[in-house]
Amino acid sequence: MVRLVFKQIQYRLLVSYLAVFASILGTFAIAVRIVYAHSLRQQLTNELTTLGQGAVTSAEFDHGRLQVGNDISVQDLIARGQAMQWFDLRGQLIAQQGKTISTLPFSSLETSQIQSSSPRIQLVTLPIVSSNNQHQLGYVRASQSLEELDENLQKLDWGLGSGIVMALMLSGIGGVWLTRQAMSPIEESFQRLKQFTADASHELRNPLMAIKSNVSVALKYPDGMRPIDAEKFAAIASASDQMAHLTEDLLLLARTDKATKPEQQPIDLTEILERLVELYQLQAQTKQITLQTNLAQSAYVFGDVAQLTRLFTNLIVNALHYTLKGGRVEVNLSRTGQSLIVDVTDTGVGIAPEHLARVFDRFWRADQSRAYWKGGSGLGLAIAQSIVQSHRGTITVKSQINVGSYFTVRLPLFAGSTCPK
Repeated sequence: MVRLVFKQIQYRLLVSYLAVFASILGTFAIAVRIVYAHSLRQQLTNELTTLGQGAVTSAEFDHGRLQVGNDISVQDLIARGQAMQWFDLRGQLIAQQGKTISTLPFSSLETSQIQSSSPRIQLVTLPIVSSNNQHQLGYVRASQSLEELDENLQKLDWGLGSGIVMALMLSGIGGVWLTRQAMSPIEESFQRLKQFTADASHELRNPLMAIKSNVSVALKYPDGMRPIDAEKFAAIASASDQMAHLTEDLLLLARTDKATKPEQQPIDLTEILERLVELYQLQAQTKQITLQTNLAQSAYVFGDVAQLTRLFTNLIVNALHYTLKGGRVEVNLSRTGQSLIVDVTDTGVGIAPEHLARVFDRFWRADQSRAYWKGGSGLGLAIAQSIVQSHRGTITVKSQINVGSYFTVRLPLFAGSTCPK
């Protein structure tokens, strides 16, 4: 399970790295395309301006009419996909030559235009002035198809896109190796820490048992013991019980964190829950809490009976401890598709919304809503989550302050189960 967590972290690091790298490459590609497209359009505008200026010098004004010169080769215009149009001062078309003639209405106010409709055409309009620069004779409009420019931009887009894809693929391969190298020492440190926790918990059990047994003997024969000493021994007994409980929880967590799967077999979950509810019915009655059940029959899962018992023990005990006098705790078991759903609901103190994300953290309690019971180790829900994950299930929680909590455990239904729908 821990290895799976590290795999998920490694995957998130790789995805984040590739996302950042893709953003950088995408920004660079967009910038290159914008600059390249602007350069091509500027170059085309300069060529059309030069063509138009040549047409201006060849135009003449004869007997009150604008005469078009013959210096421009129509064949050259057609070969280059260009065209020329001449207009009088009123914007009336006088003559035109070439290919891909623009259909845009004449405008003397715009010197450079682009016809966006098919076919796309770049236009440059220049005034025709008399040789003595005394008066204007008309206008000439040079145009050229943007088909070749668009093809060049499309090739650039394909080239940049292919380059980005190849770069991301190579970066992904390198990123897998880099993230593995980065996570390896962290995973090794975590494994050493986990092993230390398991070893320390295991070694602490013997001295704690010695302390508990000796304190029990002392409290069993209090003759000659001062009352204040008896109180101190009672405190020592209580502290040793809590430490023993904590070491057992840490040892269980260390074992469930291992990659090896627990010994599993078909288990009737209904039987486990019925036995637990019967076991904790007296505790519920003592606190004047209503403990109710609604269990499906013969609901089988494939798992470890000891771990599943500990899982639902923690949830039921947790609900009883955080439910006040006169409250209610419900344990429901149902089937949904190929899953078994166990709901443990209470009307207890509840959990604030901002704290829900940390409910399953080890040693965590909210300052107010979860501080009602001080006797636990702070590992109960962490152990529950660990057991659920080792059985390929999920556990979630919903809660409201002073309303209660709703824990839901989803486990895969055993393939051979005869649980009715």
